[in-house]
Amino acid sequence: MNKPFLQMALLALLALPLAAGAADASRQADVARRGGDVMPFSLAATTHVFTRTADGGVQRVVAKHADDRQQVRLVRQHLSELRTQFLHGDFSGPAHIHGDEMPGLAELKAAGPGQIAVDYREVAAGAELRYRTSDPKLVMALHQWFEAQLSDHGADAMAGHHQHGGMGKP
Repeated sequence: MNKPFLQMALLALLALPLAAGAADASRQADVARRGGDVMPFSLAATTHVFTRTADGGVQRVVAKHADDRQQVRLVRQHLSELRTQFLHGDFSGPAHIHGDEMPGLAELKAAGPGQIAVDYREVAAGAELRYRTSDPKLVMALHQWFEAQLSDHGADAMAGHHQHGGMGKP
């Protein structure tokens, strides 16, 4: 191969992460904008924490400032409502924010009544939902769904670590 071709190929490879980063940033901005249609709290004032577990996962949303009572109240209200919606197979909120093609979403929507348990709990500065299922395909769908949210929410989300003995510390 000739040297100019190798240089061009190398430059193209180096540009891939930059292009992917720009695409990610654009998608994250779109998700944040659509999130305002569904989530009553501020993404900038809260953090989503997604923790995968052997039987599903835990989605925690907390205010960045524990004394921000309005954000804490809005987070708790929203997650409580989400629990009810999800137990009825209504995943329209995540579909609106992330799109119908969101990884794991189709499988979660198709789950039958009682196949996924969703428990709500208030924690310091927010609330969490714990998803549990004995179906390995639904566990995988929940994990894919969590990963997609981590990617789409960018700096407003983080991966959690599995905590033993229940739903984690408040």
